Amino acid sequence: MEGLHFETTNQARFESTGVRWMEEEVFLEHKDAADWVYRGEGAANLVLAYTGSSPFFVGKVMRIRKAARNKTARVRSPTALSTHERLLWRDIDDIVSSHNKEIAAQLYVQRVMSPLLGPKHVDAGMRVHVSREFLESAEKNVIYQRPAWRVDAAKVDMQCDSTLLITDHSLFGGLKGEPCISVEIKPKCGFLPFSKFISEGNAIKRSISRFRMHQTLKLRQGEVSKLSKYNPLDLFSKSKDRIHKAISDLFTTPQNNFRVFLNGSLIFGGLGGGADSTNFVISEAFEDALKSVIRADNGLRTRNFLQLVSETVYKSGVLDRLLEVQKLDNLDIEGAVHAYYDIISESCPVCRELGGDEVSHIYTSLHSISLDERLKIVKDFLTAATAKDCSLMVSFRPREDKGSGSSYNKVYLESANQNFEYKVSFIDLDLKPLKKMEKYYELDKKIVNCYTQMLETDQEVDEATSMEAYTTIKDSI
Repeated sequence: MEGLHFETTNQARFESTGVRWMEEEVFLEHKDAADWVYRGEGAANLVLAYTGSSPFFVGKVMRIRKAARNKTARVRSPTALSTHERLLWRDIDDIVSSHNKEIAAQLYVQRVMSPLLGPKHVDAGMRVHVSREFLESAEKNVIYQRPAWRVDAAKVDMQCDSTLLITDHSLFGGLKGEPCISVEIKPKCGFLPFSKFISEGNAIKRSISRFRMHQTLKLRQGEVSKLSKYNPLDLFSKSKDRIHKAISDLFTTPQNNFRVFLNGSLIFGGLGGGADSTNFVISEAFEDALKSVIRADNGLRTRNFLQLVSETVYKSGVLDRLLEVQKLDNLDIEGAVHAYYDIISESCPVCRELGGDEVSHIYTSLHSISLDERLKIVKDFLTAATAKDCSLMVSFRPREDKGSGSSYNKVYLESANQNFEYKVSFIDLDLKPLKKMEKYYELDKKIVNCYTQMLETDQEVDEATSMEAYTTIKDSI
């Protein structure tokens, strides 16, 4: 890496900000971009994997922030957060005083999400300096691997002066040549809301999962071509059978919620977008790719692998902790949005929209609480939103000796008579902007309206079909 430039260690920066920088600060330049390849992306970040030989970067992936194409360039601010966001996170000094969003986001993972989900399962990462030329070259190198709609929506944010390095959880590490297979799952929201602030017209939310309803909207908007079979309530059920059903359904209709990596290379699922369903060709290719990891006859390897994932999710219990964090949202957006408007000192448009004395009375209590209570409601909601949007990485490596003496957890796959070591990690633990509360509320309305319209349409079709059948029978008599 000709462009790699090392600066003197600055330990004082860690002590004053709490942010981990590389022990020897590295400045990535134009030529270094060739060592980073496209791994995938979400709404906010591009993810690149390292393919070079520097020990500093082996086993790491890089998250580079994206900027929407339809937005004007942001103006640099002395702090990363808005005035109201600094009020919201005022009990965590480092986040409040952060001078850019990347550092604030890293500190959020370190100070908020890691204690909630467990440090064992969370890597807050470390920052590395990058030049504008590095970012430009990296973007150019990967643009043709990105889904077209992702390219149209966002580009690399050229105002960044550093990026985040985190452990590449698609690799297990350890002995060279040992196979490692990893699965990335987006669990989504694992419970039905129970808030008393859910309006009568939206009562369907208490009986149908948010994911299932959102699928209907995505289908209508052309974001997916087929409804997913997956139900998050199965995955979070603590039932072996239902967890296995959830994993099997994710495999059948992965979309962007299920991906598999072998030794760091994607072998199943979409890169930056998603694969709506798994056809025969994809299934056969995946079955073949499992040869080096799963000992089983042809036609049985995929079934055994899905059983391995299901067994590990059940055994690890890691989703119980994630569900606890998701349930910090105990008022639903229909309740939390009222606290939000009080925090930003705006007249509540939701109350105006709903109208009526009875409705107003329901929300009076939310507009009468103290500032500290309002802040807690919104902070808990946004933290829960992070937990609903994150991904779970489960990595495996086969062991002949049952892994005795190893610090990793073990799981036995009875159907293949194999032992595996595994590790479980949470990724994509993004800090949600306070302003997003308004979008959450509007999206919630769209999702529920779309789903209820679908139900009404289906009922009308059923009634019309029944009437037609009745008429046909009557005419034949």
